[in-house]
Amino acid sequence: MAKFSEIINKDIPVLVDFFATWCGPCKTLGPILEEVKESLGDAVSIIKIDVDKNEALATKYQVRGVPTLLLFKNGKQVWRESGVFQKKDLITIIKTSS
Repeated sequence: MAKFSEIINKDIPVLVDFFATWCGPCKTLGPILEEVKESLGDAVSIIKIDVDKNEALATKYQVRGVPTLLLFKNGKQVWRESGVFQKKDLITIIKTSS
């Protein structure tokens, strides 16, 4: 858990994707997140958290469904939503939340 705190406590936005390997929409979101990372480069950090392997973290952030995306800036949660998003929408959210 301490390592997660270090990861989200950055000056750049950190987008956290809570997912599950068995989740269809999560599989759809994966390539979209890769495209977002390609577009924004070092301006954003994107990490994926498998809810089945990290139940304590999923519980701490009250993740009830997957995929759930959380956006952190300097360790503070600035945005949260569940579901699949388009690349342009995620880029807008990241840019306006930071």
